Formats: sequence, structure tokens, C-alpha cells
Amino acid sequence: MKTLITTLLLAATATSANALTADEIIASGKTAEEIGHDLAVEGDKRDFGFGDSEVSMKMVLTNARGKSSTREMRSKTFEMADMSVGDKSIIVFDRPRDVKGTAFLTHSKILEADNQWLYLPALKRVKRISSKNKSGPFMGSEFSYEDIASQEVDKYTYKFMGEEKCDNGMDCVKVERYPSYKHSGYTKQVVWFDKDEFRVYKTDSYDRKSEHLKTLKAEGFKQYLGQYWRADAFHMENHQTGKKTSLLWDGYTFRTGQKESDFTKAKLKRIK
Repeated sequence: MKTLITTLLLAATATSANALTADEIIASGKTAEEIGHDLAVEGDKRDFGFGDSEVSMKMVLTNARGKSSTREMRSKTFEMADMSVGDKSIIVFDRPRDVKGTAFLTHSKILEADNQWLYLPALKRVKRISSKNKSGPFMGSEFSYEDIASQEVDKYTYKFMGEEKCDNGMDCVKVERYPSYKHSGYTKQVVWFDKDEFRVYKTDSYDRKSEHLKTLKAEGFKQYLGQYWRADAFHMENHQTGKKTSLLWDGYTFRTGQKESDFTKAKLKRIK
């Protein structure tokens, strides 16, 4: 019998062997909508098979006057073996003292609202995040609950918008994506990713009035296990408030032996 990790490794090997280049997808003769979807699928395939991961994080909150505060957290992710099912993740806050022990659990979905719960140690209770409140700020940051969940392909429809240089000078592809979930906080997002490795470098998000709300930029990509790319930093800027939030990642480890049963609502209160 194959173990879960063996199955994932075989899937990753098969995916690598059948990988398409961005140029091949663009030259397919399909519609802009089909090309956009195929580009998103290829990027998702290349990230499939990591199994699980752990990483330390810092969240730097900067207000419109430039004053900053920092929080320290840990994040764990469990990849579901079925690519049609969303991943599961937990974020635990360690510092400062006023947020220590706060834990946030996400069960990502596709067309339905993600299931998300927040454990508040001061109240000793688990709060479910409303399915209609995904646009709300996550722990006072410029990241919404929707941003924190995994970005599954079928959460969106797509449109290929062309090729252009990313801010870092790399050859990139520009794709618009439109949330399928009716209570999304966004009408659309514009995503730029490089043609070679499908790494997302920039995302512009537009609010329910179709006005430019936020820009997310990623930097410092490193490759793990010879295949999987992760950024060292995400920088989110809110153009309407002038506030910014940076997520700084350090010490990624993969295939640490986590189990799906570690990512349940009942486990939130017992996380150390």
C-alpha cells in the first residue's frame, strides 16, 4: 500500500514530466479565458505534492503615519491529496503577549465559503468566521480572511491579458481572475507571474465597487525540495487607507509528518 507521501511524490514526478511552458499555453490558439485558466492550472500543478509544511513568520503592521508594530507567528499547512479539495492550515500567534495563543484555522473550499475559525485565548472560545465576512481584516492587518486562505484554481474564472515585464524585470504573464464565490470582497484581481516558474510576484485587488483596493508584492523566492518555490516576504499595501502589512517568512520545513487530524476545530484550544 502506498503511503500518502509516496502518492504525492509520484504525482509530483508525473506532473513535472508533463509540464507545459507558458509559451506553449499562450500559443495554443484557445480563447483568452481558456488560456488564463490553463496558466493557473499549470502553476497549481507545479506546486502540488509538497505534503505538509511549517514556517515561522513575522507580521509587520504599518499605519498611514509610518508607525510599525510586529507580531510573531507560526504557520502549518496540510496539503490534501485530492487536488479538487482545498488545503488546511493553522496560524498560531506567539508574540506580543496580548495576542499570544491566538490560533486561526482554515479549511479551504472551492466554490463554497472557506471554513475558518479563530481561537481567542482571553475568552477561551473558538469563533467561527462568518461566510459573509471574508473581506474583513485578519487580526487588524491589510490581509483579509479571504487572502489568508489557499488560492485554489477553481475559486476563480480567468482571462489572459498578455505578456509584460514584472517590476523586477522578469518576463511575466498577466492574468485577470474573477472570484466565483458571491460574497468575495473582490470583483477581480490582476496577477503577474514569471513565465519560467509560474511564481506570483504581484497581485492587484479591486473592491466591490471595482476600485483599486490593494497591491500584494512577493520577493525573495527560494526553491525547496528541488521543486517548490516560496517567497521570503509578502508586502500588502492598501491604497485606500495608506496602511501596509508585511509577512516575513523564515525556516520552511516540509514533510514533517503532520496529519489531517491535526487541523481540526477541537485542536485549536490545545495548540502550544
